[in-house]
Parts: sequence; structure tokens; C-alpha cells
Amino acid sequence: MASMSDIRRSIRSIESTGQITKAMKMVASAKLRRAQSVVIAARPYAGKIREVLGNLSEKGCSSHPLQEKREEVKNVLYVLVTADAGLCGGFNTNLIKLCEKTVKKREEDCAILAVGKKGRDYFKKRGYNIADEFVGNGDSPGFVLARTIAGDVIRMYAEGEYDEVHLIFSRFRSAMSNTPTDLKLLPIEQEAKAETADAEEKGISSDYIFEPGEEEVLNVLLPAYVETLIYGALIESKASELGSKMTAMSAATDNANELIQSLTLTLNRARQAAITTEITEIVSGAAALE
Repeated sequence: MASMSDIRRSIRSIESTGQITKAMKMVASAKLRRAQSVVIAARPYAGKIREVLGNLSEKGCSSHPLQEKREEVKNVLYVLVTADAGLCGGFNTNLIKLCEKTVKKREEDCAILAVGKKGRDYFKKRGYNIADEFVGNGDSPGFVLARTIAGDVIRMYAEGEYDEVHLIFSRFRSAMSNTPTDLKLLPIEQEAKAETADAEEKGISSDYIFEPGEEEVLNVLLPAYVETLIYGALIESKASELGSKMTAMSAATDNANELIQSLTLTLNRARQAAITTEITEIVSGAAALE
């Protein structure tokens, strides 16, 4: 059994750790509120772009290179969005597992564009092909970063380096819930037709007049759509990361408190046993003197 000084030392150590995890929980909670507001504000913009693309698709404007499907898919690029740091539960692990599982299933040659240190370090250590990396992105990934990543992705796809591009990120649901998602980024598929049909069934008409013309608008809109998807993935993953961190630090703080209570009980029992032993020795000594 550990001595009382060892138990007291353990209690002090766990108390210090508990204070750190509690502070990290509070910081993550404050950052999560800001990140969540950014996610909520960005979603309508992405939805409107999908709606306009659906309208253009119905008009037969689908000749852009970013919409062109390759007859034979030989090389696939995965844009993996993870965190730069740990201590956020299973956030990074779930994304890495999804990416690794997906890559192993593909028969084509695969490469990874890593956004975040955790994903980059994991796949680099295991010898995977890292096409590019973006690390140290901070707690507020901006649209400039999304545009830079999108520029690299569009260039590599247009030059024929890759025949498909997938985006792996964590879709934010709530502070307690997020979903690792594999989204096909390129070639762009017109997934907005169903949304347009639903809107028409509800009596919402979306008819557009394009100036100078549909093709010219499409040439500008499609790259912007790729940028928007990547930006959405960045902010959704950041909100998911902060939610996972807040949940993990809350659980760590609760575990620390439970452990302190258990050690305090053990300390009291040890103190009680020591007192009982001293009393027994005193009584035995007094009885021996009689």
C-alpha cells in the first residue's frame, strides 16, 4: 500500500491536471461558439451556389473542364482535413481511419493533400504519397487558405495529375456529435437537381437571368464552388475539433475529480489505520508496564 505522502503527492498532481483540463474545456467552449456561428453563416451561401449550379445544369451548361469525367480513373487525390494538435478525443483518429480505409480499398494510385499536422504526420510516417501539406492553420481558417488549397487542387486536376479528387472532413452536427465524411470534390457533379425539384414542389421558383451568359458565369462559378466546398470543410472540421476537445476535456476533468475522491478516501483510511495502530501500541505499552 502506498504511503500517505505518496497519496498526497498523487492528489496534488491530479488536482493540477484537473485545473488544466478544466481551463482547456472553457477555452474550447468559447472558441466553439464562434466557430459554430461561422458554420451556420456559411451554409446558406454554399446552398445557394448549389442551386445556381443546378439551374445551369438544367440549361445544358455542363462543358466546363471541372465537370469532365475521365474515362479511366488512374490517380485519385484525397484532401484530408485534420487538426494540428491532439487532445480532442477521437476526432483525428476517426478521420485518419476513414481516409486510410478508403485509400486501401482503391485499386488506383492514391495521394493525400494533408491539411493539419496529425493527418500529415500519420501518413508520412507510413510512406504514403503526400502531394502537398497545409499545417499550422490556427483556430480560424480563413477563405484565403481555402482559395489556396482550391487553386492547387484545380491546377492538379486540370493538368491531369489526378482523375478524381475527394474531400475528407468532419461534418459538424453539434458539440457532442460530428460525422467523418468522404465528399467527391472533382469532377463536379450536379447534386443540386433534387434540391431544385424540392423547391419547385414547395412553390418556390428560382429562375435566373445570366449576364453576360451562362457559360461565362459557369467559368467563374465552378472554381468558386470548389473554394466554397473546401472552406466549408475547413470550418466544419474546426468546429467539430473544438466540440470534440470540449467533450474530451470535460470527461478528463470529471475523471480527475473522481480519482481525487477515490484517493482522498484511501488517504483517510490510511490515516485512520495509522491512528489505530498508534493507539494499539500505546495501550499495549501501558498494559506491559502494569
